[in-house]
Amino acid sequence: MNTRTKLGLFAAGLVVAFAAAAGVGGVVAPVAAGSSSAGGGHEGMGSNHDAVVPPGDVPAGVPETPGGLMISERGYTLALAGDTAPAGSAVPLSFTVLGPDGAPVTDYERSHDKDLHLIVVRRDLTGFQHVHPQRSADGTWSTSLSLAPGDWRVFADFTPAGQDEGVTLGADLAVSGAYAPQPLPEPVATARLGEYSVALSGRLVPGKDAKLDLTVSRNGRPVADLEPYLAAYGHLVALRDGDLAYLHVHPEGSPGDGRTEPGPTITFHTSVPSPGAYRLFLDFRHDGVVRTAAFTVRAGGTAVTGAPEAGHGDDGHGNSDH
Repeated sequence: MNTRTKLGLFAAGLVVAFAAAAGVGGVVAPVAAGSSSAGGGHEGMGSNHDAVVPPGDVPAGVPETPGGLMISERGYTLALAGDTAPAGSAVPLSFTVLGPDGAPVTDYERSHDKDLHLIVVRRDLTGFQHVHPQRSADGTWSTSLSLAPGDWRVFADFTPAGQDEGVTLGADLAVSGAYAPQPLPEPVATARLGEYSVALSGRLVPGKDAKLDLTVSRNGRPVADLEPYLAAYGHLVALRDGDLAYLHVHPEGSPGDGRTEPGPTITFHTSVPSPGAYRLFLDFRHDGVVRTAAFTVRAGGTAVTGAPEAGHGDDGHGNSDH
Protein backbone atom coordinates (compact mmCIF):
# COMPACT_ATOMS: atom_id res chain seq x y z
CA MET A 1 0.00 0.00 0.00
CA ASN A 2 1.59 3.31 -1.02
CA THR A 3 1.83 6.41 1.17
CA ARG A 4 -0.94 8.34 -0.60
CA THR A 5 -3.37 5.45 -0.13
CA LYS A 6 -2.47 5.14 3.56
CA LEU A 7 -3.03 8.85 4.15
CA GLY A 8 -6.36 8.78 2.34
CA LEU A 9 -7.64 5.89 4.45
CA PHE A 10 -6.43 7.58 7.65
CA ALA A 11 -8.24 10.84 6.77
CA ALA A 12 -11.46 8.98 5.93
CA GLY A 13 -11.26 7.21 9.30
CA LEU A 14 -10.97 10.52 11.11
CA VAL A 15 -14.05 11.88 9.34
CA VAL A 16 -16.10 8.80 10.24
CA ALA A 17 -14.96 8.92 13.88
CA PHE A 18 -15.77 12.61 14.20
CA ALA A 19 -19.21 12.26 12.61
CA ALA A 20 -20.07 9.32 14.88
CA ALA A 21 -19.09 11.35 17.96
CA ALA A 22 -21.08 14.36 16.81
CA GLY A 23 -24.18 12.22 16.38
CA VAL A 24 -24.39 11.48 20.12
CA GLY A 25 -26.81 13.91 21.75
CA GLY A 26 -30.45 14.86 22.05
CA VAL A 27 -33.66 15.09 20.07
CA VAL A 28 -37.04 16.52 20.70
CA ALA A 29 -40.48 15.28 21.15
CA PRO A 30 -43.40 17.42 22.05
CA VAL A 31 -43.67 18.74 25.51
CA ALA A 32 -45.72 16.55 27.75
CA ALA A 33 -47.01 18.31 30.83
CA GLY A 34 -45.29 17.00 33.90
CA SER A 35 -42.49 15.28 31.99
CA SER A 36 -38.98 15.73 33.33
CA SER A 37 -36.18 17.79 31.88
CA ALA A 38 -32.81 16.45 30.84
CA GLY A 39 -30.30 16.75 33.62
CA GLY A 40 -26.77 18.05 33.66
CA GLY A 41 -26.50 18.80 29.97
CA HIS A 42 -24.31 21.89 30.32
CA GLU A 43 -21.19 20.51 31.98
CA GLY A 44 -18.15 18.80 30.59
CA MET A 45 -18.31 20.24 27.10
CA GLY A 46 -15.06 19.82 25.21
CA SER A 47 -13.37 22.15 22.79
CA ASN A 48 -14.13 20.04 19.71
CA HIS A 49 -17.12 22.26 18.85
CA ASP A 50 -14.74 24.53 16.94
CA ALA A 51 -13.09 21.83 14.84
CA VAL A 52 -12.04 23.07 11.43
CA VAL A 53 -13.03 20.78 8.58
CA PRO A 54 -11.64 21.33 5.07
CA PRO A 55 -14.06 21.57 2.14
CA GLY A 56 -15.11 18.36 0.47
CA ASP A 57 -17.86 15.81 0.32
CA VAL A 58 -18.69 13.64 3.32
CA PRO A 59 -18.05 9.96 2.51
CA ALA A 60 -21.12 7.84 1.74
CA GLY A 61 -22.71 6.32 4.83
CA VAL A 62 -21.49 9.01 7.24
CA PRO A 63 -24.40 10.76 9.03
CA GLU A 64 -24.81 14.46 8.28
CA THR A 65 -23.50 16.59 11.13
CA PRO A 66 -26.06 19.05 12.58
CA GLY A 67 -25.35 22.73 11.92
CA GLY A 68 -23.49 25.06 14.24
CA LEU A 69 -21.10 22.53 15.77
CA MET A 70 -18.14 23.67 13.70
CA ILE A 71 -16.44 27.01 13.18
CA SER A 72 -15.51 25.98 9.64
CA GLU A 73 -17.45 23.90 7.13
CA ARG A 74 -17.48 23.46 3.33
CA GLY A 75 -14.60 25.93 3.11
CA TYR A 76 -16.41 28.74 5.00
CA THR A 77 -15.16 29.97 8.38
CA LEU A 78 -16.79 32.17 11.02
CA ALA A 79 -14.13 34.60 12.24
CA LEU A 80 -15.13 36.66 15.30
CA ALA A 81 -13.16 39.86 15.83
CA GLY A 82 -12.48 38.58 19.35
CA ASP A 83 -13.40 35.50 21.38
CA THR A 84 -13.99 37.44 24.63
CA ALA A 85 -16.38 40.27 25.48
CA PRO A 86 -17.50 42.30 28.50
CA ALA A 87 -20.95 41.90 30.00
CA GLY A 88 -23.46 44.63 29.17
CA SER A 89 -26.73 45.56 27.52
CA ALA A 90 -25.25 46.90 24.25
CA VAL A 91 -21.97 45.07 23.67
CA PRO A 92 -20.57 45.53 20.14
CA LEU A 93 -19.78 42.39 18.15
CA SER A 94 -18.13 42.18 14.75
CA PHE A 95 -17.10 39.25 12.58
CA THR A 96 -16.45 38.11 9.03
CA VAL A 97 -17.33 34.99 7.10
CA LEU A 98 -14.25 33.79 5.24
CA GLY A 99 -14.73 31.93 1.95
CA PRO A 100 -12.79 29.00 0.49
CA ASP A 101 -10.24 31.50 -0.88
CA GLY A 102 -9.62 32.92 2.61
CA ALA A 103 -11.17 36.31 1.78
CA PRO A 104 -14.28 37.75 3.49
CA VAL A 105 -17.53 36.80 1.75
CA THR A 106 -19.40 39.84 0.41
CA ASP A 107 -22.09 38.20 -1.73
CA TYR A 108 -24.97 36.18 -0.28
CA GLU A 109 -28.32 34.70 -1.29
CA ARG A 110 -31.18 36.24 0.68
CA SER A 111 -32.95 33.75 2.90
CA HIS A 112 -36.05 34.67 4.91
CA ASP A 113 -35.60 38.33 3.93
CA LYS A 114 -31.98 38.57 5.15
CA ASP A 115 -28.48 37.83 3.88
CA LEU A 116 -27.43 36.43 7.26
CA HIS A 117 -29.16 35.47 10.50
CA LEU A 118 -27.15 35.70 13.71
CA ILE A 119 -28.32 33.57 16.64
CA VAL A 120 -26.61 34.08 20.01
CA VAL A 121 -27.33 32.05 23.16
CA ARG A 122 -25.55 31.28 26.40
CA ARG A 123 -24.49 27.66 26.80
CA ASP A 124 -27.09 27.08 29.52
CA LEU A 125 -29.65 28.01 26.79
CA THR A 126 -30.58 31.37 28.30
CA GLY A 127 -30.24 34.84 26.78
CA PHE A 128 -31.39 33.85 23.28
CA GLN A 129 -31.05 36.63 20.69
CA HIS A 130 -31.83 36.55 16.96
CA VAL A 131 -30.39 39.64 15.28
CA HIS A 132 -29.48 40.82 11.80
CA PRO A 133 -26.13 42.63 11.70
CA GLN A 134 -25.11 45.23 9.16
CA ARG A 135 -22.41 44.36 6.60
CA SER A 136 -19.80 46.82 5.40
CA ALA A 137 -18.32 46.81 1.91
CA ASP A 138 -15.29 44.80 3.05
CA GLY A 139 -17.49 41.96 4.36
CA THR A 140 -17.35 42.84 8.07
CA TRP A 141 -20.62 42.29 9.94
CA SER A 142 -21.44 44.42 13.02
CA THR A 143 -24.18 44.42 15.65
CA SER A 144 -24.70 44.86 19.40
CA LEU A 145 -25.82 42.25 21.93
CA SER A 146 -27.08 42.00 25.48
CA LEU A 147 -24.59 39.72 27.24
CA ALA A 148 -24.52 38.33 30.77
CA PRO A 149 -21.35 36.68 32.13
CA GLY A 150 -20.76 33.14 30.93
CA ASP A 151 -19.93 31.03 27.90
CA TRP A 152 -21.91 31.94 24.77
CA ARG A 153 -22.33 30.38 21.35
CA VAL A 154 -22.59 32.54 18.23
CA PHE A 155 -24.29 31.03 15.16
CA ALA A 156 -24.10 32.51 11.66
CA ASP A 157 -26.81 31.11 9.36
CA PHE A 158 -26.37 32.09 5.70
CA THR A 159 -26.36 30.92 2.08
CA PRO A 160 -23.35 31.91 -0.06
CA ALA A 161 -24.16 33.46 -3.45
CA GLY A 162 -24.71 30.91 -6.18
CA GLN A 163 -25.46 28.05 -3.80
CA ASP A 164 -28.77 26.39 -2.97
CA GLU A 165 -27.75 24.97 0.40
CA GLY A 166 -27.25 27.12 3.48
CA VAL A 167 -24.40 26.95 5.98
CA THR A 168 -24.59 27.33 9.77
CA LEU A 169 -21.30 27.99 11.55
CA GLY A 170 -20.74 28.35 15.29
CA ALA A 171 -18.06 30.00 17.44
CA ASP A 172 -17.62 30.39 21.20
CA LEU A 173 -17.63 33.77 22.94
CA ALA A 174 -16.51 34.08 26.58
CA VAL A 175 -18.16 36.94 28.53
CA SER A 176 -16.32 38.07 31.65
CA GLY A 177 -17.87 38.19 35.08
CA ALA A 178 -19.32 35.90 37.75
CA TYR A 179 -21.15 33.11 35.94
CA ALA A 180 -24.23 31.52 37.52
CA PRO A 181 -25.48 28.88 35.04
CA GLN A 182 -29.22 28.25 35.07
CA PRO A 183 -30.85 24.81 35.05
CA LEU A 184 -32.77 23.84 31.93
CA PRO A 185 -36.45 24.69 32.50
CA GLU A 186 -38.90 21.80 32.84
CA PRO A 187 -40.88 20.83 29.74
CA VAL A 188 -44.27 22.56 29.57
CA ALA A 189 -46.98 22.88 26.95
CA THR A 190 -47.39 26.66 27.10
CA ALA A 191 -45.02 29.61 27.20
CA ARG A 192 -46.37 32.82 28.72
CA LEU A 193 -45.12 36.29 27.73
CA GLY A 194 -47.11 38.92 29.60
CA GLU A 195 -50.46 39.23 27.82
CA TYR A 196 -49.43 36.57 25.30
CA SER A 197 -49.29 32.81 25.54
CA VAL A 198 -48.04 30.27 23.01
CA ALA A 199 -49.23 26.65 23.14
CA LEU A 200 -47.08 23.91 21.61
CA SER A 201 -48.46 20.67 20.20
CA GLY A 202 -46.91 17.93 18.14
CA ARG A 203 -44.40 15.15 18.45
CA LEU A 204 -40.75 14.94 17.49
CA VAL A 205 -39.30 11.51 16.84
CA PRO A 206 -35.59 10.94 16.11
CA GLY A 207 -34.93 10.41 12.42
CA LYS A 208 -38.45 11.25 11.25
CA ASP A 209 -40.06 14.36 9.82
CA ALA A 210 -42.25 16.04 12.44
CA LYS A 211 -44.95 18.68 12.48
CA LEU A 212 -45.14 21.25 15.27
CA ASP A 213 -48.09 23.61 15.82
CA LEU A 214 -47.61 26.75 17.90
CA THR A 215 -50.79 28.67 18.70
CA VAL A 216 -50.63 32.30 19.85
CA SER A 217 -53.20 33.86 22.18
CA ARG A 218 -53.50 37.26 23.84
CA ASN A 219 -55.43 37.58 27.08
CA GLY A 220 -56.98 34.20 26.35
CA ARG A 221 -58.14 35.07 22.83
CA PRO A 222 -56.60 33.59 19.67
CA VAL A 223 -54.39 36.03 17.74
CA ALA A 224 -55.57 35.84 14.11
CA ASP A 225 -53.67 38.89 12.83
CA LEU A 226 -50.01 38.00 13.25
CA GLU A 227 -47.67 40.19 11.20
CA PRO A 228 -45.11 38.81 8.72
CA TYR A 229 -41.66 38.34 10.17
CA LEU A 230 -38.75 37.08 8.05
CA ALA A 231 -41.12 36.12 5.20
CA ALA A 232 -43.28 34.01 7.53
CA TYR A 233 -45.66 34.37 10.46
CA GLY A 234 -43.03 32.96 12.78
CA HIS A 235 -39.41 31.81 12.92
CA LEU A 236 -38.41 28.78 15.01
CA VAL A 237 -34.89 27.82 16.15
CA ALA A 238 -34.14 24.46 17.80
CA LEU A 239 -30.95 23.89 19.79
CA ARG A 240 -29.91 20.56 21.30
CA ASP A 241 -29.05 20.66 24.99
CA GLY A 242 -25.44 19.75 25.71
CA ASP A 243 -23.67 20.54 22.44
CA LEU A 244 -26.03 23.24 21.08
CA ALA A 245 -26.48 21.55 17.71
CA TYR A 246 -28.49 23.93 15.53
CA LEU A 247 -31.46 22.47 13.65
CA HIS A 248 -33.19 24.05 10.69
CA VAL A 249 -36.95 24.36 11.17
CA HIS A 250 -39.13 25.31 8.23
CA PRO A 251 -42.48 27.16 8.45
CA GLU A 252 -45.43 25.86 6.48
CA GLY A 253 -46.68 28.37 3.93
CA SER A 254 -45.92 32.07 3.70
CA PRO A 255 -47.79 35.38 3.96
CA GLY A 256 -49.69 36.23 0.80
CA ASP A 257 -49.66 32.73 -0.67
CA GLY A 258 -53.47 32.57 -0.59
CA ARG A 259 -53.67 29.65 1.83
CA THR A 260 -51.65 30.50 4.95
CA GLU A 261 -53.66 32.25 7.65
CA PRO A 262 -52.02 34.94 9.84
CA GLY A 263 -52.58 32.91 13.00
CA PRO A 264 -53.44 31.90 15.52
CA THR A 265 -51.53 28.69 14.64
CA ILE A 266 -48.07 28.63 13.03
CA THR A 267 -46.99 25.25 11.68
CA PHE A 268 -43.38 24.10 11.35
CA HIS A 269 -41.65 20.98 10.06
CA THR A 270 -38.33 19.61 11.27
CA SER A 271 -36.49 16.40 11.99
CA VAL A 272 -34.19 15.64 14.89
CA PRO A 273 -31.16 13.34 14.70
CA SER A 274 -31.06 11.86 18.21
CA PRO A 275 -32.88 11.52 21.55
CA GLY A 276 -32.48 14.08 24.32
CA ALA A 277 -33.59 17.53 25.43
CA TYR A 278 -33.95 20.50 23.10
CA ARG A 279 -34.79 24.15 23.55
CA LEU A 280 -37.16 25.71 21.00
CA PHE A 281 -37.32 29.48 20.45
CA LEU A 282 -40.25 30.96 18.53
CA ASP A 283 -40.05 34.55 17.23
CA PHE A 284 -43.37 36.09 16.17
CA ARG A 285 -44.50 39.65 15.52
CA HIS A 286 -47.70 41.31 16.67
CA ASP A 287 -48.53 44.98 17.16
CA GLY A 288 -45.15 45.83 15.65
CA VAL A 289 -43.09 43.98 18.27
CA VAL A 290 -41.15 40.73 17.86
CA ARG A 291 -41.58 38.47 20.88
CA THR A 292 -39.78 35.25 21.74
CA ALA A 293 -41.40 32.21 23.36
CA ALA A 294 -39.19 29.35 24.55
CA PHE A 295 -39.90 25.69 25.29
CA THR A 296 -37.94 22.74 26.62
CA VAL A 297 -38.89 19.53 24.83
CA ARG A 298 -37.67 15.94 24.76
CA ALA A 299 -37.67 13.38 21.98
CA GLY A 300 -39.89 10.33 22.10
CA GLY A 301 -42.72 11.74 24.22
CA THR A 302 -46.41 11.66 23.43
CA ALA A 303 -48.14 14.39 21.46
CA VAL A 304 -49.38 17.36 23.45
CA THR A 305 -53.15 17.51 23.58
CA GLY A 306 -55.82 19.11 25.75
CA ALA A 307 -55.64 22.34 27.71
CA PRO A 308 -52.19 23.95 27.85
CA GLU A 309 -50.38 24.02 31.16
CA ALA A 310 -48.78 27.07 32.73
CA GLY A 311 -45.29 27.48 31.38
CA HIS A 312 -42.26 29.65 30.91
CA GLY A 313 -41.32 32.20 28.31
CA ASP A 314 -37.76 33.09 27.48
CA ASP A 315 -35.74 35.37 29.75
CA GLY A 316 -38.16 38.23 29.10
CA HIS A 317 -36.45 40.09 26.28
CA GLY A 318 -39.07 41.47 23.96
CA ASN A 319 -37.09 42.46 20.90
CA SER A 320 -37.92 44.99 18.31
CA ASP A 321 -37.52 43.82 14.74
CA HIS A 322 -33.76 43.84 14.04
